[in-house]
Amino acid sequence: MTRSPASIGALARTGRVLVTAALGALALSGCGSDEPSGDGLRSGPPKNAGSKVSAASSSAERAAFAAMLDKVAQPCSSTDGAASGPTDKKPTGPDGEQSLAPGEAPPPGPIEPGAPTGPETELSDRDRCAGVQHEQRIIQALQAVSEPTPAKVRKTLNGLGYIDERIHGLKQDGEATRFRLDLRESGGRLCEAGLAAGEETDVTVCAAPAT
Repeated sequence: MTRSPASIGALARTGRVLVTAALGALALSGCGSDEPSGDGLRSGPPKNAGSKVSAASSSAERAAFAAMLDKVAQPCSSTDGAASGPTDKKPTGPDGEQSLAPGEAPPPGPIEPGAPTGPETELSDRDRCAGVQHEQRIIQALQAVSEPTPAKVRKTLNGLGYIDERIHGLKQDGEATRFRLDLRESGGRLCEAGLAAGEETDVTVCAAPAT
């Protein structure tokens, strides 16, 4: 059967359209593929890249937190591991004796350090000493925070090195914010309960469960 020139031209155009469509489909199917390219590298990032970065950041934060705890507790440990730092927040004089208010008469006998009471009885000497160090630095930082909202308190505590997973109970209480810090390490039970209230900020030691 003899085809006319017009039929032959139409078939040729149809063939070119089909070839172009096929090439386009192949190009689209290759986009975004995770298969190795010609140089042996994937064309896109690994599927778990984000989770690996997050895990690394979390590990870095925990390491920095542990280093901060060791630094804060340095004054509390001597070479043999016994506590050597302060064990209460009472002001002392240059010789380590309790200071007296102006006009106050000294007691007749020597001043003996008071025995721990309350939650402190459940803490080691090192934890009691470290608790004082934490209280001092936290109170000083939070006293400078005006209108201490939970968000501001969290940011301030983060700035001191306390990580989010150790900050609990952030709650607005009137114009103040309450919080608790889990400072347990190496089998210790140290925690701190705080009230951020500007100049009236207070932080007290507490004993957390062993587990």
